[in-house]
Amino acid sequence: MWRACLLDPSEIRRLRAARERLDLCPLAVHVNYLINLASNEPVIRAKSIASFRGELERAVAIGAEYLILHPGSFRGQAISEALRALAGGLHEAAGGFDPGGLTILIENTAGAGAHLGSRLEELALIRQLVDLPIGFCLDTCHLLAAGFDITTAAGLGDTLLRIESVIGLDNVRVIHANDSKAPLGAHADRHANIGEGHIGLTAFRRILRHPRLRDKPFILETPVDEEGDDRRNMDMLKSLAAARFRRPEARFV
Repeated sequence: MWRACLLDPSEIRRLRAARERLDLCPLAVHVNYLINLASNEPVIRAKSIASFRGELERAVAIGAEYLILHPGSFRGQAISEALRALAGGLHEAAGGFDPGGLTILIENTAGAGAHLGSRLEELALIRQLVDLPIGFCLDTCHLLAAGFDITTAAGLGDTLLRIESVIGLDNVRVIHANDSKAPLGAHADRHANIGEGHIGLTAFRRILRHPRLRDKPFILETPVDEEGDDRRNMDMLKSLAAARFRRPEARFV
């Protein structure tokens, strides 16, 4: 829903204390899924700008490092017009606001329907159009569904080379680790438990151990169909990442 809850100062203090005690960093907040800063519909646009301003304020208040945003939908517009509308919405929402150490992360999408952000070139253009701290969050399910074959060694290598050349791997600050119920290029955003989709355990092991990705924060967005699924997915990623590191093929160096 559009209406947000007010933050309790005592809960903010508890969160900060827990993060310090447990060394939890970075803190990445995902914005309200209703927000569509690319919209040209007046009511949706106004609500999206106001809601995103609130997300900025709350993220800074709790000390988050990252605020993750979907690029939105270009329905009823040309993609170029929607990208400019998104940039304008970001600037309007952030007008007069000091983000401090907060960075906005634009998340790639599966490209379903009229969703922006399945093409790396669109992500790059957003960053070029916006005079704000901008980075990227890449979702493994979305990458596969958008046509990036990350399931093989060669495909992962090609994908990372493409990411480096278009948006820069250093600008990718967070990775959403999700398997995919939909196959390569299906343009369907359907997350699956790790190892239970079209990406698979072997590919996740390769992704987690890749030397260019090993230091990236990975965040799960997998379904919880049964109690304990979240813990099982986390344990699975930890086991895949902890296995003995092997030198990658020369093409990945």
